[in-house]
Amino acid sequence: MNHDTDIKRTIGFWGATGIGVGAIVGGGILALAGVAFAMAGPSAIIAFVLNGCVAFITALSFARMSSAFPESGGAYTFTKKVFSVRTAFAVGWILWFASIMAGVLYAMGFAFYGVSALQSLWQAFWGITPIWLSSRPMIIVLSVGATGFYTLKLTRRAGGGGQWETLGKMFVFCLIIIAGLWLFPKQSSNDLQTKLTPFFGGGLLGIFQAMGYTFITFQGFDLIAAVAGEVKDPERNIPLSMYVSLFIALGIYIPFLLIIATVGVPAGQTITTLSITYTETVVAFAVRNYLGPVGYWLIIIAALLSMLSALYANLLAASRIALAMSRDRTLPRFLRNVKEDSGIPVRALYISSLILTVSLIVIPDLPTAGAAASLIFLISFALVHVTAILARLRGGKGDVAIQGSTFPMIPLMGALFCSALVLFQGISVPAAGKTVSVWLALGFILYFAILAGRAEVVDAMSEARDPHLVRLRGRSPLVLIPLANPARAKAMVEVANALSPPRVGRALLLFVVAGNVDWKSENTPPQLVSTQDVLREALTASFGSDLSPEALITVAADPWREIVRVARIHSCESLLIGLGDLVQDKMNPYLNELMSKVDSDTVFLKASPEWQLSKVKRILVPVAGKGDHDELRARLLGSLCRSMEREVTFLRVISQKTTQSELKWVRYKLTRFAEDEVPIKPKVEVVQSNDVTGAIRKYASESDLAILGIKRTGRRQKAFGPIALEVTRATSGATILISRKG
Repeated sequence: MNHDTDIKRTIGFWGATGIGVGAIVGGGILALAGVAFAMAGPSAIIAFVLNGCVAFITALSFARMSSAFPESGGAYTFTKKVFSVRTAFAVGWILWFASIMAGVLYAMGFAFYGVSALQSLWQAFWGITPIWLSSRPMIIVLSVGATGFYTLKLTRRAGGGGQWETLGKMFVFCLIIIAGLWLFPKQSSNDLQTKLTPFFGGGLLGIFQAMGYTFITFQGFDLIAAVAGEVKDPERNIPLSMYVSLFIALGIYIPFLLIIATVGVPAGQTITTLSITYTETVVAFAVRNYLGPVGYWLIIIAALLSMLSALYANLLAASRIALAMSRDRTLPRFLRNVKEDSGIPVRALYISSLILTVSLIVIPDLPTAGAAASLIFLISFALVHVTAILARLRGGKGDVAIQGSTFPMIPLMGALFCSALVLFQGISVPAAGKTVSVWLALGFILYFAILAGRAEVVDAMSEARDPHLVRLRGRSPLVLIPLANPARAKAMVEVANALSPPRVGRALLLFVVAGNVDWKSENTPPQLVSTQDVLREALTASFGSDLSPEALITVAADPWREIVRVARIHSCESLLIGLGDLVQDKMNPYLNELMSKVDSDTVFLKASPEWQLSKVKRILVPVAGKGDHDELRARLLGSLCRSMEREVTFLRVISQKTTQSELKWVRYKLTRFAEDEVPIKPKVEVVQSNDVTGAIRKYASESDLAILGIKRTGRRQKAFGPIALEVTRATSGATILISRKG
């Protein structure tokens, strides 16, 4: 289900490219070039080229998935399409964290470079710099100030990455590169040979180490996928902007690193020894070496603009990931609100900014945060490759956007490369793995304690609305339909079609021949004659409902036990039973035992022989607020509203002693509850009455169908409650009673 329908597509090609370039170019290479050269020597340039190749391979999978599913959320959205909602939550949770941690790095980086610039200016004008200028409180003030500034900026503008910070840093980098290329021919061949020897200073291991630490310098193209729901002409602009962003990054990185390793190194020294001595500031040292104070200030300006543009891009992405998750209820629903005029998710933006600000204050170890962010992005990139493979295999040839002559070689190579870097990063920086584990533990508690119930309800409704989603997840739900009456076969198959997605789900028609059958008789036994009639009617109705029917005829002395046996053997997701005239006290023990023994959702249909689901317009859903059957009901309602326009009324009956303030709160909660279960605007009725059954009967008589939940009396014990039974017996219209498995 596309949640981006109320968000305006305002970002064009250059805006999307600006987001990628703004996040990729600058901050990472300025901070990590020294680390790479210290580990690999001049061959660190090869490490950056290899990382660029891995990034391009990854971008291919991102581009295909974003084109097929142009919704905001990036890897979270892709995971939701192919895996379960729980897996999607885990991916979204850590991606949200990764974008926030990247924001922490860039906000702090801005503060450190800002302090360095202030110290240079203070010393130039007033002499010795005061201690407070480089203190931690000053770092926090500058980093929090930058975060607050861009938070306010993003609340006024829907997005786009063509801001002046990105253009400014690109201009400065170009100046530094042009100056270096102009001086490069003036270097003697002997001098160049000395500076670049030994070229493979760290050997093959050094190159891999440099790759592991510096891969994050190419992170940023994925942020385009995070805002895909706001990109114009997404099938064209998203892939193109990703590729152009990476081309621009490589076009800057390679000549920049070559100049740093040659022109920027003093005569008689090497970039390796220089990087070991000045690991964090080797770039500034190198540029100052060949451009003097002007070069130093150019690097300061480039660093400040790089940090700010990357902070902007990651804060934007974090808010959009939070928005996508809140709309699926994998984050609290209050984060889903957007401005009506611009579609800006203000609350998601504020919460992301708040977590970022708190992290700035409490996290003293920036390298750990950076390594954790890099580890998370690599994990998500590996998963995107896997989702691209699964989406292609499960989706068939209908998804043109995820086709390609390179399938599955390219995504498979990308998954292997990213996984190898994940393994290296986890081993070489164990603190990063611990940080990710702590965040995941917090998410696990949050999800299962608060979010799981409604998230899985919304997901069930999304599956019902979009059968293709069920196919992408590799599911083919099977509904078991025991049949005995040919007159009710069509109605039963129609309901089965609502329980199982068309062209994806399957129906198993079960005919149990009860009692002893005289197989030696020359005439066809009457039990089989009846079964043939039912089979003919059921198969005809199944083919007309886009179900893939299968038929099974068995002989058993006890039909109820036979139904349980077949349901277990075939791993049926749902069991549909026609009540007919069986709503009698003497049948309750059999039905209660059946519900308690099967490992399937159980649905009971009571309807007249002439009743047709296709003619149902008004649906009544009485609820008591316990939530035992919400997921199954959401799947059923989502399917019913997919096939045609219907009116769905949620009814809650409360005591007459309820106060007006309590009544208002119950109505508010019921409205939110109902909106999660149906894709249309539901009607909500809260009735004050001490006669619960009478109130429900009154509304049921005005509806074409009533859907009621069955009482759960224990962990695996269920029973027809007196209210459900009385309403079912007294109502002349159709009634569906549902019981969730487990």
